[in-house]
Amino acid sequence: MVATTGAEPAQSGGGLPLASLNHISVMCRSLQSSLNFYRDVLGFIPVRRPGSFDFDGAWLFNYGIGIHLLQAEDLESMPPTKTEINPKDNHISFQTCESMEAVQRRLKELGVRYVQRRVEEGGIYVDQLFFHDPDGFMIEVCTCDNLPIVPLVPEGHAILGLQPPAPACKRAVKPLPPPPPAPAAVPVQSPAMASGGSSCIGEVEASIPACAMQV
Repeated sequence: MVATTGAEPAQSGGGLPLASLNHISVMCRSLQSSLNFYRDVLGFIPVRRPGSFDFDGAWLFNYGIGIHLLQAEDLESMPPTKTEINPKDNHISFQTCESMEAVQRRLKELGVRYVQRRVEEGGIYVDQLFFHDPDGFMIEVCTCDNLPIVPLVPEGHAILGLQPPAPACKRAVKPLPPPPPAPAAVPVQSPAMASGGSSCIGEVEASIPACAMQV
Protein backbone atom coordinates (compact mmCIF):
# COMPACT_ATOMS: atom_id res chain seq x y z
CA MET A 1 0.00 0.00 0.00
CA VAL A 2 1.25 3.48 -0.87
CA ALA A 3 0.85 6.16 1.80
CA THR A 4 -0.96 9.21 0.45
CA THR A 5 -1.51 11.22 3.63
CA GLY A 6 0.67 14.11 4.62
CA ALA A 7 1.84 14.81 1.08
CA GLU A 8 2.28 18.51 0.37
CA PRO A 9 1.27 19.88 -3.03
CA ALA A 10 4.16 20.78 -5.27
CA GLN A 11 2.62 24.17 -6.03
CA SER A 12 -0.11 25.98 -4.20
CA GLY A 13 -3.19 25.95 -6.39
CA GLY A 14 -1.32 24.51 -9.40
CA GLY A 15 0.26 21.44 -10.88
CA LEU A 16 3.65 19.89 -10.43
CA PRO A 17 6.73 22.07 -11.06
CA LEU A 18 7.46 20.67 -14.53
CA ALA A 19 9.66 22.15 -17.24
CA SER A 20 9.06 20.19 -20.46
CA LEU A 21 8.40 16.78 -22.00
CA ASN A 22 11.54 14.64 -21.63
CA HIS A 23 10.79 11.32 -23.34
CA ILE A 24 8.25 8.65 -24.10
CA SER A 25 8.90 4.97 -23.46
CA VAL A 26 7.77 2.27 -25.87
CA MET A 27 7.76 -1.49 -25.25
CA CYS A 28 8.69 -3.38 -28.41
CA ARG A 29 8.78 -6.97 -29.63
CA SER A 30 11.90 -6.49 -31.69
CA LEU A 31 14.33 -3.87 -30.45
CA GLN A 32 16.13 -3.72 -33.78
CA SER A 33 12.94 -3.29 -35.83
CA SER A 34 11.75 -0.44 -33.62
CA LEU A 35 15.19 1.15 -33.62
CA ASN A 36 15.22 1.12 -37.43
CA PHE A 37 11.73 2.62 -37.56
CA TYR A 38 12.33 5.55 -35.21
CA ARG A 39 15.71 6.24 -36.80
CA ASP A 40 14.91 5.81 -40.50
CA VAL A 41 11.25 6.90 -40.62
CA LEU A 42 11.04 9.56 -37.91
CA GLY A 43 14.64 10.77 -37.96
CA PHE A 44 15.59 10.11 -34.34
CA ILE A 45 19.29 9.80 -33.46
CA PRO A 46 20.54 6.94 -31.23
CA VAL A 47 22.20 8.31 -28.07
CA ARG A 48 24.16 6.76 -25.21
CA ARG A 49 22.12 4.75 -22.73
CA PRO A 50 23.18 4.20 -19.09
CA GLY A 51 25.42 1.14 -18.92
CA SER A 52 24.03 0.20 -15.51
CA PHE A 53 20.77 -0.99 -17.10
CA ASP A 54 20.54 -4.79 -16.99
CA PHE A 55 17.84 -5.05 -19.66
CA ASP A 56 17.87 -4.53 -23.41
CA GLY A 57 16.79 -1.22 -24.85
CA ALA A 58 17.82 1.82 -26.85
CA TRP A 59 17.61 5.57 -26.41
CA LEU A 60 17.03 8.01 -29.25
CA PHE A 61 16.69 11.78 -29.31
CA ASN A 62 15.54 14.55 -31.67
CA TYR A 63 13.06 17.45 -31.88
CA GLY A 64 13.64 18.22 -28.19
CA ILE A 65 12.31 14.89 -26.88
CA GLY A 66 13.61 11.36 -26.33
CA ILE A 67 12.31 7.96 -27.34
CA HIS A 68 13.20 5.11 -24.97
CA LEU A 69 12.75 1.65 -26.47
CA LEU A 70 12.40 -1.36 -24.18
CA GLN A 71 12.80 -4.92 -25.39
CA ALA A 72 9.85 -6.97 -24.14
CA GLU A 73 11.07 -9.89 -22.03
CA ASP A 74 7.86 -11.88 -22.42
CA LEU A 75 6.46 -11.63 -25.92
CA GLU A 76 3.36 -13.58 -24.91
CA SER A 77 2.38 -10.77 -22.55
CA MET A 78 2.46 -8.18 -25.32
CA PRO A 79 -0.96 -7.08 -26.64
CA PRO A 80 -1.78 -8.18 -30.18
CA THR A 81 -0.41 -5.95 -32.90
CA LYS A 82 -3.01 -3.46 -34.13
CA THR A 83 -3.74 -3.58 -37.82
CA GLU A 84 -6.50 -0.94 -38.03
CA ILE A 85 -5.28 2.64 -37.86
CA ASN A 86 -7.71 4.43 -35.56
CA PRO A 87 -7.02 8.19 -35.21
CA LYS A 88 -8.76 8.11 -31.81
CA ASP A 89 -6.22 5.66 -30.40
CA ASN A 90 -3.30 6.58 -28.13
CA HIS A 91 -0.55 8.27 -30.12
CA ILE A 92 2.28 10.77 -30.17
CA SER A 93 2.08 13.66 -32.63
CA PHE A 94 4.79 15.54 -34.52
CA GLN A 95 4.50 18.86 -36.30
CA THR A 96 5.82 18.73 -39.86
CA CYS A 97 8.37 21.25 -41.11
CA GLU A 98 7.50 20.57 -44.78
CA SER A 99 4.35 20.14 -46.80
CA MET A 100 2.07 17.23 -46.02
CA GLU A 101 2.53 16.10 -49.61
CA ALA A 102 6.25 15.65 -48.93
CA VAL A 103 5.45 13.56 -45.83
CA GLN A 104 3.03 11.38 -47.78
CA ARG A 105 5.56 10.88 -50.54
CA ARG A 106 8.22 9.81 -48.03
CA LEU A 107 5.86 7.37 -46.26
CA LYS A 108 5.00 5.77 -49.60
CA GLU A 109 8.69 5.41 -50.44
CA LEU A 110 9.27 3.68 -47.10
CA GLY A 111 6.23 1.42 -47.54
CA VAL A 112 4.47 2.75 -44.42
CA ARG A 113 0.69 2.47 -44.53
CA TYR A 114 -1.19 5.54 -43.26
CA VAL A 115 -4.60 7.18 -43.10
CA GLN A 116 -5.32 10.84 -43.74
CA ARG A 117 -7.67 13.19 -41.92
CA ARG A 118 -8.52 16.89 -42.10
CA VAL A 119 -10.00 19.04 -39.33
CA GLU A 120 -11.71 22.39 -39.99
CA GLU A 121 -12.23 24.97 -37.27
CA GLY A 122 -13.49 28.45 -38.11
CA GLY A 123 -12.04 28.36 -41.61
CA ILE A 124 -8.67 27.01 -40.39
CA TYR A 125 -7.60 23.59 -41.68
CA VAL A 126 -5.40 21.04 -39.91
CA ASP A 127 -4.10 18.10 -41.93
CA GLN A 128 -3.20 14.83 -40.17
CA LEU A 129 -1.46 11.60 -41.14
CA PHE A 130 -1.65 8.54 -38.85
CA PHE A 131 0.47 5.38 -39.02
CA HIS A 132 1.82 2.64 -36.76
CA ASP A 133 5.27 1.75 -35.52
CA PRO A 134 6.29 -1.96 -35.75
CA ASP A 135 4.36 -2.75 -32.55
CA GLY A 136 1.16 -0.92 -33.43
CA PHE A 137 1.85 2.25 -31.40
CA MET A 138 0.37 5.11 -33.44
CA ILE A 139 2.28 8.10 -34.76
CA GLU A 140 0.73 11.31 -36.08
CA VAL A 141 2.24 13.96 -38.33
CA CYS A 142 0.14 17.10 -38.54
CA THR A 143 -0.11 20.83 -39.17
CA CYS A 144 -1.63 21.43 -35.76
CA ASP A 145 0.21 24.72 -35.28
CA ASN A 146 -2.31 26.26 -37.70
CA LEU A 147 -4.75 26.41 -34.78
CA PRO A 148 -4.17 29.11 -32.14
CA ILE A 149 -3.74 27.98 -28.53
CA VAL A 150 -6.57 29.49 -26.50
CA PRO A 151 -6.42 28.75 -22.74
CA LEU A 152 -9.74 28.07 -20.99
CA VAL A 153 -8.59 29.51 -17.65
CA PRO A 154 -7.87 33.20 -16.94
CA GLU A 155 -4.27 32.59 -15.87
CA GLY A 156 -3.54 30.33 -18.84
CA HIS A 157 -1.98 33.03 -20.98
CA ALA A 158 0.58 33.90 -18.33
CA ILE A 159 1.41 30.24 -17.62
CA LEU A 160 1.85 29.38 -21.30
CA GLY A 161 3.60 32.63 -22.16
CA LEU A 162 0.91 33.64 -24.65
CA GLN A 163 -0.44 37.05 -25.54
CA PRO A 164 -4.01 37.63 -24.28
CA PRO A 165 -6.66 38.00 -26.99
CA ALA A 166 -7.34 41.43 -28.40
CA PRO A 167 -10.38 43.26 -26.94
CA ALA A 168 -13.67 42.77 -28.75
CA CYS A 169 -14.15 46.53 -29.28
CA LYS A 170 -12.93 47.45 -32.74
CA ARG A 171 -13.61 51.22 -32.56
CA ALA A 172 -10.69 53.35 -33.51
CA VAL A 173 -9.35 55.47 -30.70
CA LYS A 174 -8.82 59.09 -31.78
CA PRO A 175 -5.58 60.55 -30.52
CA LEU A 176 -5.75 63.63 -28.33
CA PRO A 177 -5.02 66.91 -30.17
CA PRO A 178 -1.57 68.29 -29.51
CA PRO A 179 -1.39 71.10 -26.94
CA PRO A 180 -1.37 74.64 -28.38
CA PRO A 181 2.07 76.15 -28.73
CA ALA A 182 3.20 78.32 -25.84
CA PRO A 183 2.98 82.06 -26.59
CA ALA A 184 6.27 83.65 -27.53
CA ALA A 185 7.93 85.68 -24.81
CA VAL A 186 7.64 89.42 -25.41
CA PRO A 187 10.58 91.38 -24.05
CA VAL A 188 9.58 94.18 -21.73
CA GLN A 189 11.65 97.33 -21.93
CA SER A 190 12.00 99.78 -19.15
CA PRO A 191 11.53 103.49 -19.87
CA ALA A 192 15.25 103.89 -19.59
CA MET A 193 15.87 101.26 -22.26
CA ALA A 194 13.22 102.81 -24.47
CA SER A 195 15.04 106.14 -24.25
CA GLY A 196 18.37 104.54 -25.02
CA GLY A 197 19.60 104.18 -21.44
CA SER A 198 20.53 101.04 -19.59
CA SER A 199 18.25 99.02 -17.39
CA CYS A 200 18.90 98.06 -13.77
CA ILE A 201 16.45 95.16 -13.77
CA GLY A 202 18.25 92.06 -12.54
CA GLU A 203 21.52 93.89 -12.04
CA VAL A 204 23.18 93.98 -8.64
CA GLU A 205 26.10 96.29 -8.10
CA ALA A 206 28.06 97.36 -5.04
CA SER A 207 27.30 100.97 -5.78
CA ILE A 208 23.88 102.46 -6.22
CA PRO A 209 22.67 101.85 -9.80
CA ALA A 210 22.63 104.90 -11.95
CA CYS A 211 19.02 104.37 -12.85
CA ALA A 212 18.03 104.50 -9.19
CA MET A 213 19.39 108.01 -8.96
CA GLN A 214 17.22 109.20 -11.79
CA VAL A 215 14.03 111.05 -10.81
